[in-house]
Amino acid sequence: MQKERVIIVGCQLPHVDDERFSYSMEELASLVHTANGEVIISLTQKRETVHPATYIGKGKVEELVRLVEQFEPDVIIFNDELSPSQNRNLTKLLNVRIIDRTQLILDIFASRARSKEGKLQVELAQLQYILPRLSGQGTELSRLGGGIGTRGPGETKLETDRRHIRRRIDEIKAQLKAIVEHRGRYRERRKKNAVFQIALVGYTNAGKSTLFNRLTNANAFEENLLFATLDPLTRKLVLPSGYAALLTDTVGFIQDLPTTLVAAFRSTLEEVKEADFILHIVDSSNPDYIQHEQTVYRLLEE
Repeated sequence: MQKERVIIVGCQLPHVDDERFSYSMEELASLVHTANGEVIISLTQKRETVHPATYIGKGKVEELVRLVEQFEPDVIIFNDELSPSQNRNLTKLLNVRIIDRTQLILDIFASRARSKEGKLQVELAQLQYILPRLSGQGTELSRLGGGIGTRGPGETKLETDRRHIRRRIDEIKAQLKAIVEHRGRYRERRKKNAVFQIALVGYTNAGKSTLFNRLTNANAFEENLLFATLDPLTRKLVLPSGYAALLTDTVGFIQDLPTTLVAAFRSTLEEVKEADFILHIVDSSNPDYIQHEQTVYRLLEE
């Protein structure tokens, strides 16, 4: 499959230091790689605030127009969530597909979800993201289909009619509620049987699934990619003493995780809340591992 050519764009605000900013741009590039794209060039700007109409300043937009002419990318990806009007303005000026970090993460989730629940959760997050961005989006939605940021509900040629989307959101919520209740009953049963539960948590790509597979002889998908695991897997683990416990592998965390996703994956993360013991995996070979640790603690608290 041919990789899509991508330009990534980031805006560094005063409260973000250089190291953290360059790391977040690297992380965006890793996300692009995970979504089967290749970054051909990145453009950054330091600003006091993001530009309300175009995210980056006028001069940088002109620079971006020249880069688009020179490199002919398939898509431009911005490192922050764009407002509906920023997206529209940039699409007009650049005449190329524009997506943001949130859409990219949702896209990766859409291509990774295997279970019915995972697929529903991703679709729900995507629809909630699309809803406020519908006005004047008739053209964009009709040409969704191939490429980064376009997997998922766009392909079903969503009628741009908001009622249709709202109805679908209600349907999904009802289906998820049933799944959550089922899982709750399952959990109660485990509690009754007094099974000791261990949950693995950590930043995305920290090595949770690898450890999970070694401990339980399971064959959970492990890959050096962000968000390789989406659906929580639970397996029995027998310790050397003969003591048995249940081990759950969970979805990885990431900084600036889209709020729609945190909400969508709440039920998955409940597995963590119910655990007797939480094992936090940190990849100390990652230069930014301290930031990763803090991100995980912050999301766990939430």
